[in-house]
Amino acid sequence: MKNPRPVSPDTDLSIAEDPSPADIAALDDAIHAFNVEATGIDDGRLLAILLRDAGGEVYAGLHGHTWGGCCEIKVLWIAPTHRGSGLGTRLLQAAEREAARRGCRQVVLTSHSFQAPGFYEKHGYRRLAAIEGYPAGHAQVVLTKRLGGQSQQQEIMPNF
Repeated sequence: MKNPRPVSPDTDLSIAEDPSPADIAALDDAIHAFNVEATGIDDGRLLAILLRDAGGEVYAGLHGHTWGGCCEIKVLWIAPTHRGSGLGTRLLQAAEREAARRGCRQVVLTSHSFQAPGFYEKHGYRRLAAIEGYPAGHAQVVLTKRLGGQSQQQEIMPNF
């Protein structure tokens, strides 16, 4: 970690603005292990679909993961020079096909109000919630899509 800043002399906590990829991977691995122990579901796999130019630079792609019958798309990005060319649709459809191949029944994702919630809705995603003020003056939108023709009317929250 670069420039760790102790929180207090009584603790070993530190705050880092640029944690190492290894530290982030350690946290991801730890929560995955906890989730597997809690659920018994151990089919988690990363998912990335990338488009590269002749020089090897990524100009579009998405990444996320599949686990427990669900695909989560964390990022879908297209370089400004390639937007509006259908790449977003191609990437999203490829992710949905791969998720279904892995046994997923739904895809979940978030998009800020200034990003592309309308794009996802046009592709059959349903808006579940909006978190207003994230970031200030905007909202984070939570969307989902059932795969394989399943109804969007299925109950969202389990009975506790």
